[in-house]
Amino acid sequence: MSDIAKEAWRKYLIQLQIHPLRTKAITSGVLSGCVDAISQKISGIKNLQLRRLLLLSLYGLVYGGPLGHFLNKFVDIVFKGNDNKTVAKKVLLEQLIFSPWNNFLFMAYYGLVVEGIPWKLVKNKIREDFPVVQLTSWKVWPTVGWVAFRYVPQHFRVLFYSLVGACWAIFLNLKAGSASIKKD
Repeated sequence: MSDIAKEAWRKYLIQLQIHPLRTKAITSGVLSGCVDAISQKISGIKNLQLRRLLLLSLYGLVYGGPLGHFLNKFVDIVFKGNDNKTVAKKVLLEQLIFSPWNNFLFMAYYGLVVEGIPWKLVKNKIREDFPVVQLTSWKVWPTVGWVAFRYVPQHFRVLFYSLVGACWAIFLNLKAGSASIKKD
């Protein structure tokens, strides 16, 4: 690892210790923006849509990072330990309550705020695509949650989820997009 990378990591760890919520929120916001830039290119957008990138960065900053921070604290308080039985309870709680909520909220935010589509069309898009999104989520995230709750220290989980979530976010961005919606 280069000296610059080592120093950046050292400073990141200091900020994570001194200002955990702020650091996790900023991390999530920056990664959300990077993921959106990648999603835009994958979906064939020629010129980067800066407004969209900023709105998705804001989503990570204001919602994703803080929720991850508090959710991990909450789950570790409710279920103490990281033995297999406890980890299974944590994953189950996360997948049955928070996963559907997060997927629904992202799809609604994307349609209403990012794309500026009326609620009626967003609701139809969610009704059509949410089952596929949620079922796909349940194929991916329980394993990620298991690894996180079993092996990743609490203060690194938002970073871990954000990094793994980059691929998931690309899927969600592409699925939440309304290219197939006819704006009447």
